[in-house]
Amino acid sequence: MGEERDGVALTNLDQPLFDGADATKGDLVDYLDAVRDRIIPALAGRPLSVVRVRPGQEPFTQKNLPKYTPSWMRTVTLWAETSKREIRYALCEDRRTLLWFANQRAVEYHVTLAPAGAFERPDYLVLDLDPPEGAGFDVVVAAAGLVRRALAEDGLSGLVKTSGSKGVHVFVPVTGVDHDVAAATRALAARAERLDPELATTAFIKDDRGGRVFLDSTRAYGSTVAAAYSPRIRPGATVSFPVDWDDLGSVTPADFTVKTAPALLGDGDPWHSRMPAPQQLPDDLVAEGHTIPVARVQAMHEGKRRARAQRAQQ
Repeated sequence: MGEERDGVALTNLDQPLFDGADATKGDLVDYLDAVRDRIIPALAGRPLSVVRVRPGQEPFTQKNLPKYTPSWMRTVTLWAETSKREIRYALCEDRRTLLWFANQRAVEYHVTLAPAGAFERPDYLVLDLDPPEGAGFDVVVAAAGLVRRALAEDGLSGLVKTSGSKGVHVFVPVTGVDHDVAAATRALAARAERLDPELATTAFIKDDRGGRVFLDSTRAYGSTVAAAYSPRIRPGATVSFPVDWDDLGSVTPADFTVKTAPALLGDGDPWHSRMPAPQQLPDDLVAEGHTIPVARVQAMHEGKRRARAQRAQQ
């Protein structure tokens, strides 16, 4: 089964999307086309990484565009320090590009927190709240309440969306340079943790979390995050969906899928219509954050220290 939309040939639309999706490739195409006016503003101007899934294969992340990418697609080339090479990213800014990716079985859409050409000035501060293994969504909702309180105590506001997996993402629109935004992210997580250290933790090492919700403050610099309205490769083909703070306790991530989300949205765009204006980072939040070690670096050093201690006992 196939068809053409906006000059893009769409093929194999009746194929299952992935194991456990309860959806076809055609359902993915229809969903992305239905929400294109909502998801494209969340993607536009930002280097795009997608997660694709081919029949019978494990999902894989694609950043560097393949050679068969259409010549009409807008792209940006950036140097990747980790792999020491240039990466040609897509800029998804129109329906045709979105449909092309959908036909490539690109299920997930991840973007940087800063636009291309202005990486030193991210638009958002983001906390990713991840529940412990086996916990219900209610603990994530409670932890999100801590973050909301911490924000309010510093005169800040943000929006929350389901991650499309088990947790939530808190987005705070800000102005500031990357190292200050990263510092403020660490400080915000630490302040939320202090409000209820039995519920939430900033411990990067899993074994140190003790069954608490992880307040991940590492979404900074060149990190990416699943865009609002992005589908996820999760059971039921869930999507990352905006939820009002006060409604968070009455939903679950499974409520929002490629099949249910368009009707729930109607003609609305709650993500962009409710997003606060960019806010200046409070000096005290930035100052505190600069005293907090970067979680990944701290965890790396701690891991090495523990390995040395274990070897010494052998």
